[in-house]
This record gives sequence, structure tokens and C-alpha cells, in this order.
Amino acid sequence: MERNEVLKKVEEAMPTARFKHTLGVEKAAIELAEHYHMDIEKARITALLHDYAKYYEDDKARKIIEDEGFDPRLLQFHRSLWHAPVGAYLAEKEFGITDPEILEAIRLHTTGSGAMSDFDKLIYLADYTEPGRTFPGVYKARRLALKSLDAAMLFALSNTITYLIKKQQSVFPDTLDAYNYFVNLNLEGDY
Repeated sequence: MERNEVLKKVEEAMPTARFKHTLGVEKAAIELAEHYHMDIEKARITALLHDYAKYYEDDKARKIIEDEGFDPRLLQFHRSLWHAPVGAYLAEKEFGITDPEILEAIRLHTTGSGAMSDFDKLIYLADYTEPGRTFPGVYKARRLALKSLDAAMLFALSNTITYLIKKQQSVFPDTLDAYNYFVNLNLEGDY
């Protein structure tokens, strides 16, 4: 699918600020893909589609989660987590994406997982570090992302979990699994 076709449909599905974020994720994903010698076009398409379902109607998203047998725990957490698996579903149904790496990276870009491929990590980190982000620690996250995807994931997950705890918000179990996985990698001296 051509970039312009994807862009048009993605832009129609979200507010201007979110579309600007999406373009920033595309830029970060391309830079990381070049740095790590991964498929640039695959990174571009995944980045452009990662938030496609962010503003999808709640009742429709809930129905997809239920009908497609997605993790039912999602429905017990904030709706902001729903757009990742629903987005992967829509990427396949509306854009004809069949590449399992693209679909999985979209699915995991909000929660992470204890079993992420390097491509999954790249998309997660592109979303986390895109040029429009200004949160405390983003510069460190960007530096780490160019040194080690694993080290950057541990940093990003730690920050995310700390933020959620400070806000007294629940943490999705897959995010905790991902954090534990990367902590254990660090303890084993893998980065």
C-alpha cells in the first residue's frame, strides 16, 4: 500500500495533534530501522498505522476485543490500551496488512510483552521517543535507543510503570511481564 493512501486514511481517523505524533513516530521508526539495519518500509507502515484505532469508538472497540477473542483483561483496564490490539485488527481488515511482524508490533506498542522481537521493540521505542515527546527522561531514552533496544526498553518500561504508580493507575500485566523480562536481561549482563 502506498504511503499517501495510508496517510490520507490515518489523518482522517485522528485529530491533528495525534497525526503530527504519528508522523513523528514514522520519523523515529525510520531512524531506528536504519540504525539497526531493519526493513525501513516495514517500520514506516507500522509507525503510520500504530495509532490508527486510537479514536475508534469504544463500543466498536469492545466488540472487536470480545468477538476476536483478544485478551479479556484489556476490558478491565483503561480504554487507552484497547487501540493497540484493535489497531492491529484494523490494519489487517482495512489496509490488507498480513505481515505478522507489523501486526504484532502494532499490538504490543502500548503494553509491551515479555517476548518482544527487535522489531516490536523498535516500534515501541519509536512511539516512546518520537521528536514531539518532551517528558522528563526522553533525551536519555533516545540515546539509549541508539545504544541498545533492550536497555531502552527497560528504561521506558520503568518510567511508564513509575508514572502509572504515581498516578495510582493500574499497570497491565503484560507491561509488568515486559519489565521483569528486561530487568532479568540486565541482571544477566546482556547489555
